[in-house]
Parts: sequence; C-alpha cells; structure tokens
Amino acid sequence: MASRKLRFAIFGNSYQPRKSVSIQKLLACLSARQAEVFIEREFYAFLKDGQQLPLDGINVFDQTDFDADFVVSMGGDGTFLRAASMVGNKQIPILGINTGRLGFLADINPQEIERTIQALYEGDYAVDTRAVIRVETDGLPLRGYCCALNDVAILKRDNASMITIHATINGDYLTTYQADGLIMSTPTGSTAYSLSNGGPIIVPGTHVFSLTAVAPHSLNVRPIVLSEDSEIKLTVESRTHNYLVALDGRSEKLDDSTSLTLRKAPYRVKVIKRAGTKYFHTLRKKMMWGADSRG
Repeated sequence: MASRKLRFAIFGNSYQPRKSVSIQKLLACLSARQAEVFIEREFYAFLKDGQQLPLDGINVFDQTDFDADFVVSMGGDGTFLRAASMVGNKQIPILGINTGRLGFLADINPQEIERTIQALYEGDYAVDTRAVIRVETDGLPLRGYCCALNDVAILKRDNASMITIHATINGDYLTTYQADGLIMSTPTGSTAYSLSNGGPIIVPGTHVFSLTAVAPHSLNVRPIVLSEDSEIKLTVESRTHNYLVALDGRSEKLDDSTSLTLRKAPYRVKVIKRAGTKYFHTLRKKMMWGADSRG
C-alpha cells in the first residue's frame, strides 16, 4: 500500500553546525516517502549557505506562515519552545528531535529518526496536549507572541533592586511578593526555570499551574499550585518604574504602571510522543535520580 503524502514544517537551531548530519538523515527519510517539506527561512539559509547542504525541492516559509501535518523541531527544548510559539493555535502536532542534551520536549534521539518517521506514517504514536499560559496587559499589548508553553516570569531589570509584585487569584488577594521576580509555570515548564528556583515538579496532565518567587525577601514565601482555570492578576512596583516579562525566555520591558492578567490560553499545544514513552523514565534520567553522587 502506498504511503499517503504528508507535509512537514521544520524548525531548527542555527547554532549547532556539527549537528547537520541529523537534518540530512531527516530530509533523506522524508524524501524517500515523497513528503512535502518546508523549512523556516532562517534555518534554510543556515543549512544551504552555512552547511552547503543540497536542498532541491524543499520549500521555504517565514515564521508563522505555514501549514503542515506535522512540525519537526531540530534542536533542544529551546528550539521546541520557539517552534511551539510559531505553531500557536494551529493545532499541528510537534515532534522534537534532540540534537542537544536530553530534553523533556525534544526527546527523540537522532538515531531514532528513521524509526520515528516510520511510526508517524503508521499512526503509531501518542499526542500529549499541553496547557499554555496567555498574558494580557492593561496597557500597550506585548510586541511578541503573548503565550508561553513553559513559563511566564516577571523579573527585575539588570542590577535594579528587588521588585514588589501584588498577586490576586480569581479576584482574591493572595500576597505581595518582594523578590527578584515571580514565575508562573505550566506542568511542561515545571522542570525548567521554576524548578531552579525551588518550584515543584508537576506531572503533565495534572491541569494545574504553579507560582514560584525568584529570590524572595522573606523566607516564609513558598511556591503555590493553582488550578489551571485560575485567573492571576499581577501589579508591579519598581524603583526603576519598569520590569521585564519573559515568556518562555523571550523578554519585553514594561512600565510598572502596566498590570498583567495571566490565564490558560484557549488552546493547547500538541506534543508528539513515541508510543510507550514513559515520563518518569525521562524524569529520572534528566534529574539523575539514583545516580551515585559520592565521588
């Protein structure tokens, strides 16, 4: 039986020149199946001009201007997050091929490319749906994409003194944080920036968000876990009269007269997982649980 024709949109990391063998393997697999292949313009230029790869018959797209059956992210979790921001609410499932360190999102090894593409054609894969945080401002809108798959961080700027963040949950006053910042994390992002600040590990599919302070002034401040249906309103006071808001690491400067409302986005991001992939297995490897650290 002939394979059906599928369309793939590929995002990649332009800072990993030694990893071009992985993209060559992927393109060969897709070519053998006569797939329609589109590569984001910046990555395409990197491969064609920087890596001298032959890209005959491959199409180019700009940022969000694409449609596909599958999106492929070639890189680490950072590349995956960027791809997810470009996919937005298109509902296209994203496959993460990891050419960096072990990732939670990009968890397909380059050695598994052939097997994984075969599985996509056979329908032998699972799709996780991940909640996304949307940020709204009461002033000028954010310049960039206003949603985050991992986390939203409200942070002081550079060497400024700590900021004051007043937090309200569903109209009820929670507390006033005096800290270097505050992180609102999804389960997907709970093992990233939030974790490094003492936040909880949240298993995907639990339908909650967490709030974790960054270097709080008071030792009594602890992370809190909220329903993903909560509405969080934040107002900031700063001596410099501005602060940063970072969505999956993409930061913008805001005036401290601008307050924020954070809530679940009206769509979820679809993450492709190989059939049989176990979250806790990845977690143990990533966290090196069970490793003997006694030198």
